[in-house]
Amino acid sequence: MSELRKLNHLIGGEPVEPASGRYFESTNPATRHPLYEAARGDAADVERAMVSARQAFEDPRWRDLSQTKRGRLLRRLGDLIAENAEELARMETLDNGKLLREMRGQLAGLPEYYYYYAGLADKIQGDVIPASDRRVLNYTAREPLGVVGAITPWNSPLTLTTSKLAPALCAGNTVVVKPSEYTSATVVRLAELVVEAGFPPGAVNVVTGFGAEAGQALVDHRGIAKISFTGSTSTGSRIASATAGRFVGSTLELGGKSPNIVFEDANIPNAAMGVVAGIFAAAGQTCIAGSRVLAHRSVYDELLELVSARAERIRMGDPLDETTEIGPLAFEDQRDKVAGYVDLGRSEGARVLIGGRSSDGGLGGYFYEPTVLVDVHNDMRVVREEIFGPVLAVMPFDTEEEAVRLANDTEFGLAAGVWTSGLARAHRVATRLEAGTVWVNTYRAMSPMSPRQGFKSSGVGVEHGTETIKEYTRLKSVWINTSEEPVSDPFVLRS
Repeated sequence: MSELRKLNHLIGGEPVEPASGRYFESTNPATRHPLYEAARGDAADVERAMVSARQAFEDPRWRDLSQTKRGRLLRRLGDLIAENAEELARMETLDNGKLLREMRGQLAGLPEYYYYYAGLADKIQGDVIPASDRRVLNYTAREPLGVVGAITPWNSPLTLTTSKLAPALCAGNTVVVKPSEYTSATVVRLAELVVEAGFPPGAVNVVTGFGAEAGQALVDHRGIAKISFTGSTSTGSRIASATAGRFVGSTLELGGKSPNIVFEDANIPNAAMGVVAGIFAAAGQTCIAGSRVLAHRSVYDELLELVSARAERIRMGDPLDETTEIGPLAFEDQRDKVAGYVDLGRSEGARVLIGGRSSDGGLGGYFYEPTVLVDVHNDMRVVREEIFGPVLAVMPFDTEEEAVRLANDTEFGLAAGVWTSGLARAHRVATRLEAGTVWVNTYRAMSPMSPRQGFKSSGVGVEHGTETIKEYTRLKSVWINTSEEPVSDPFVLRS
């Protein structure tokens, strides 16, 4: 057996071996075959990356670069991603099991994030504040924070790293990224493209490894100006607690248990396809997964029949195969977690209408069948807790008031779907839902221009759009006395 390729950190624009000399193995979840060995980072590696990022932040080549030229670098990075799209798509499919055709679609849109923030770079500006004393000039300016720590998950490494990296660089920060230990390869490759695009060495650094070692060291580092994290609510809570005492800001995109509400006046076939896409795309491994369906009792049976029939036809198998519709779960523990939740649902009284079994997908990998649970209610753990797999819970409702109450009866508030032909109802229900994103007659639509925020336990802060620039800048107020006249009374404030 040949020796596995070693994947090192990327620090200061160069590959760097781990300080400890230790590596860990990454495997293909579809086949369980080893892919590579990644550097097992720890506090020493994080320290080196932080020093590199701080030096780059203070380097005149970055610090004094005009905002317009900063935008040009971002545009060049977007171009390089487009040029290397097929390589990146295949790398991510092998690393986390996402469908290759889905990844090709993501890579087609990913450069747009960098183009968007490239155009925004020289639109970051302050205001002139009118002062009652016309001899005083008061203006505001938005400045970069410093070194941003980005901790990203395994389900969409490139997309979720980009949602942090693009605005952070746009605002003039430098970044240290700690990707998930399950999906290191594409994030390191992305950082290599950052160097190729012409960013100064150290503008973006990647330390691979485990959360308890490299991730915790990054969160605890005294030089970090902000942490941006996407992942579980429990980990996000620990990060918020760790940073709050040091007055370090954090943007946290956390878990979800998003409802799809199907009213009696909806186009039921369209709603059924939206439900299927919302939960079974990416094998349900998305924070916005529509894992709960609330269907009006008059259309409940029709919707359930359509969803179940389509779910039973979903082709499970090799994610590199263009005809495959659902790939493996990203690793063994995740597959076992999903299976455990379905068993728990059975014990709580839920009925498995279809699916409910683990599989090797014919490849020896970590597959789980698309699963539909019925006879469920809002007190069940399978309805209240995030499963992060292809498991759908379906329940009926009788009135709009009941549907909104059931939808909001959750600790999460990331997203929701509404299916109706009534314009007034669409606006009315969207207003009442406690979710940061509400889709009407569609699901999973996204754009770099549209801000995204989680309510309740689904997160803190904003990603995407112009609003996220506030997350990566600090506001400074400057007062200038334009008069040469002496101060008449030093004990009276001027305004």
